[in-house]
Amino acid sequence: MKIKPEKKLVTALVAVGANLPSAQGSPLSACREAAGVLKQVAGVEDIQVSSWYESAPVPPSGQPPYVNGVIRLLTTLGSYELLHVLQGVEQDFGRQRSVANAARTLDLDIIAYGDLCQDDPVLILPHPRAHERAFVMMPLCDVAPDWVHPVSGVGIKKLVQQVSEQEIRRIV
Repeated sequence: MKIKPEKKLVTALVAVGANLPSAQGSPLSACREAAGVLKQVAGVEDIQVSSWYESAPVPPSGQPPYVNGVIRLLTTLGSYELLHVLQGVEQDFGRQRSVANAARTLDLDIIAYGDLCQDDPVLILPHPRAHERAFVMMPLCDVAPDWVHPVSGVGIKKLVQQVSEQEIRRIV
């Protein structure tokens, strides 16, 4: 008799954002509903959702403000499996990929997958610009207040201080 090895649980941090209305309603409704969808994914054991924030688009453009948050999840999915799931959810929520930094109905980005560090054409971990963005660092601090960037070794509280001049406010 063969025994299948248990899959390891990994903590993944997923940034959630939207700034266009969708079939789910407002950007905030879409973000909340996306969190609910992720709770139902096979291989996702537990999730914790940050507060929701409103922030100006980065880089500045003529777009409406974004709603942002971070989801901390425990998963047995591999990093590429999780990426595939997130892209499927985006597509289900009407995400259209056009130009970089375009307005969107839903954006789901893996910020970190455990302490995994990788740089390939499909998935760069940790996310290469997350530490530069208040709309990621502030909600990340809500769900992972002891998180340390796996490349720089800098803690989340210091990272939040480094982006404190950026325009962002807690909405829920």
